[in-house]
Amino acid sequence: MAIWSLLVTENAVAPEPPSAPEPPVAVAPETPPTPEPPVALYVHIPFCVSLCPYCDFVVYAGAAARGPRARIGAFLEAVLTEIDLRGAALDARFGAGRPALDSVYLGGGTPSLLPADDIERLLARVRERFGLADRAEITLEANPGPDERGDPAALRRAGVTRISFGAQSLDDGELRRLGRRHRAADVGAAVDGARAAGIDSINFDLLYDVPDSALSTWMTTLDAALDLAPDHLSLYALTLDDPDAEGLTGPSGDHLPTAHGARRWRETARPAQDEDRAAAEYRHAAITLARAGFRGYEISNWARPGHESRHNLAYWQRRPHEAVGPGAHAFDGASRRWTAARLDGYVAALTAAEPSLAPGGEVPVDGPTAAAETLILGLRLDTGVPLAAADEPPLAEAFRWARDAELLDVTPDDRIVLTTRGRLLSNELFARLI
Repeated sequence: MAIWSLLVTENAVAPEPPSAPEPPVAVAPETPPTPEPPVALYVHIPFCVSLCPYCDFVVYAGAAARGPRARIGAFLEAVLTEIDLRGAALDARFGAGRPALDSVYLGGGTPSLLPADDIERLLARVRERFGLADRAEITLEANPGPDERGDPAALRRAGVTRISFGAQSLDDGELRRLGRRHRAADVGAAVDGARAAGIDSINFDLLYDVPDSALSTWMTTLDAALDLAPDHLSLYALTLDDPDAEGLTGPSGDHLPTAHGARRWRETARPAQDEDRAAAEYRHAAITLARAGFRGYEISNWARPGHESRHNLAYWQRRPHEAVGPGAHAFDGASRRWTAARLDGYVAALTAAEPSLAPGGEVPVDGPTAAAETLILGLRLDTGVPLAAADEPPLAEAFRWARDAELLDVTPDDRIVLTTRGRLLSNELFARLI
């Protein structure tokens, strides 16, 4: 897993949601990383009604998600068992008195397809085995369509405090081209329902650099999104990767093979993307959202004060996080671990007479890698990294190059931060920091 692609206490009281992200703690290259207990948990729920052709997440669609052959029930039993096994392993490693979780993120897939009773059961097991801090942030991803968004009032009663809607666009033509099932009007209805249910925080995911689109369409989508008054916006450039070519889809890989139809769609879509248009769309968003009172606290994420994603901040601050479900990634400070994407192997291992953890893989993180990760993830945040980092060989040359290219700036409190141009070209800098 390329590190620049990281984006990726039951008895304690969670802190107030931060008004600004805390910068990651510096890591010296010569310091061996040590394992620590998790502060966050990611639960991957790998089911969708249909598969969007651009999506590379671990997803099982169609009959696996609905109807007499649905596999959600078997998956739920398996993931509950994995929560038990992971919790027991953490007890053995760090003791049962370890801090409770500050955040849980139910991602997918479309977690809102699960009945609220199942969500409540899952969160109860998390509380039992990991502990949940008072006022922990509990995020659930949902599609905005009327048959996929779930019952927000029941979800709120189950413990969900934050919903992330996969809006992707607020233009019906773009939604059709992207293979989305919902339409723009559904997003407003979904927000109304969540607000009425008392959901504390609402995010929209939006895509830019959509094939065969225009800057004016993006501007209209962004204005329409702001009219709905979300608390948080995640804006992602549409990236059409090839996980098969990258060797990520083998038996222990964290991706599924790309379907033939999706591969054909991507081959047609790539030439209809435009880097200059994408850059213009990003710049427009940065200006527009700042004027609307949003803080661009991370390269792809903007929030109203107090609504920064505490869960995703754990990733960017290199804090340890646990993960369950097929394709999920975890980090304990000293190694990065993933579970294989194949649902059959996952369910078989965890529902056997003597359950065991599903196949996957693990990569240790040495001191130099940890230091590079800290710099890269720190630069993704608007708090940046200490100015002293620019003096450390061999990083000094990369920072000089980036400063000369107007990718970096220095704040009055001596922090190095990415400029808007730097955010657009961040991978160029991050590659030099490895």
